[in-house]
Amino acid sequence: MAAMWIEAIGLLAGVIGIFAWIPQIIEVWIHKRHDGLSLTSFGVVSFALLLWLVYGVLVDSIAMILANIMTLTVIGAIIVGARRARNSHQMSDSLAESSN
Repeated sequence: MAAMWIEAIGLLAGVIGIFAWIPQIIEVWIHKRHDGLSLTSFGVVSFALLLWLVYGVLVDSIAMILANIMTLTVIGAIIVGARRARNSHQMSDSLAESSN
């Protein structure tokens, strides 16, 4: 019974952690703002989360597995959104330069 409560706390922590990334997703996907985002930092964080996911699999913790999969998914969405916004920004800059 105690192990179930421990996993429940881990799942709750993982879900709450996901909410921390929602403002960033809104900035990147809705407002198309990518200034100040370091894709290198997001890459390092993703690698760390991947290692935590492996650790969760090795210790058989469903909370760690699910929390890290969810967080990796959210961070992946931020990275993809930032790349799209940057590519779109670069294309509009190129078009503006070519029309001058």
